[in-house]
Amino acid sequence: MRYQLAVFDLDGTILDTLEDLYRSVNYALQKNQLPGRTLPEVRQFVGNGIRKLIERSVPADVTDPKRIDQVHQDFTAYYQQHCADHTAPYEQIPEVIRHLRESGIYTAVVSNKADYAVQSLCKTYFPGLFDRVAGEKDGIRRKPAPDSVLAVLEDLQISPEQAIYIGDSDVDIQTAQNAGIPCISVTWGFRDRAFLTDHHAQTLITEPQELLGLLK
Repeated sequence: MRYQLAVFDLDGTILDTLEDLYRSVNYALQKNQLPGRTLPEVRQFVGNGIRKLIERSVPADVTDPKRIDQVHQDFTAYYQQHCADHTAPYEQIPEVIRHLRESGIYTAVVSNKADYAVQSLCKTYFPGLFDRVAGEKDGIRRKPAPDSVLAVLEDLQISPEQAIYIGDSDVDIQTAQNAGIPCISVTWGFRDRAFLTDHHAQTLITEPQELLGLLK
């Protein structure tokens, strides 16, 4: 078997979470009397964690940390209640992950999304399909730092040569490089093929079924 572990990003890779992120961002902005953002803008802002999403979403002239903190808090309170309103797995994804597990391949999620949301969404949409799930936590560097990926490898006793990372962004490409493992970039997520190619994507796929041939 070529690989023993497949590590997935969450947003834009296995789950289409954009609509709920967009609505939650605009709820928090409007609650703080700030102008809203468009769906394409929010699409470009995601990938580096919720704090960075909020910092990118507030107007450039809003620099008061306390005000940004308040927007962040309002986003979190709202998103905790509404993170699954419009979110859904991408087509074929659950079946592909189930097939990988049945083939003896470990599966995991490592995301920059807050850990509470990652745990909740994986339980809701992928019950029993992941051996390890890790979101953003205090004290652990977020991607592209390799810390969470390396922790999964160590926990499952898998060497980097036996693992692969699957994601939809430049952050995922950098994360895999920093962890010393190859990366498969998906084109159905929050970044398009041209962007991924410009950011040194090694392998690109256009539909989840392609993973089966590459990983097995």
